[in-house]
Amino acid sequence: MSVEAARAADVLTQLSGEVRLLTLAELVRRGREGASVGELRWALDLPLAKVGDACARLVALGVATGSGDGYYRARLEGLREAAVAVDQQQPISRLLGEYPQLRGNFSHGRLTALPPTLSERYQLLGELLVRFLALDGLYSEDEINHRLAEVTDDVAAVRRMLVDTGWLERDRAGTTYGPARPVSAVR
Repeated sequence: MSVEAARAADVLTQLSGEVRLLTLAELVRRGREGASVGELRWALDLPLAKVGDACARLVALGVATGSGDGYYRARLEGLREAAVAVDQQQPISRLLGEYPQLRGNFSHGRLTALPPTLSERYQLLGELLVRFLALDGLYSEDEINHRLAEVTDDVAAVRRMLVDTGWLERDRAGTTYGPARPVSAVR
């Protein structure tokens, strides 16, 4: 795990604490004005020490800022940075950078929607997924499903799409799959 991914995991873990999450939500609600620990304590109806600890942790995580005037403000860029770090750890991310027109079909490294069947993007998606699979021989349906499950929830539809577009070849029994045509290593 990279340093960035570990940091992102820490941000998400720390935000799972109810008081920290409530405090961040209240800071977001208050916008640029921010709030003091006393104001947050009153708005959240929580002990001052808990709110003060939550503010300190949020600042340490980079999702809030504290100023010399005693006011805290939300810094949502810290959440965006954590999300980007998590996205970069997804197995398809490296290849997806070479297919910018397909980014809208993915969310956080997961295929969320197939492009229209007759579109150029449908063929491009097939190429991208076959490159991701990196097939060098014959594989059982379970092995193909396992690999596809890393990037999609609907492995059957995606497997079928790969066969229909001619990127994946299936034997007559429908149990063994292999590459149907060569794909370039670099696009």
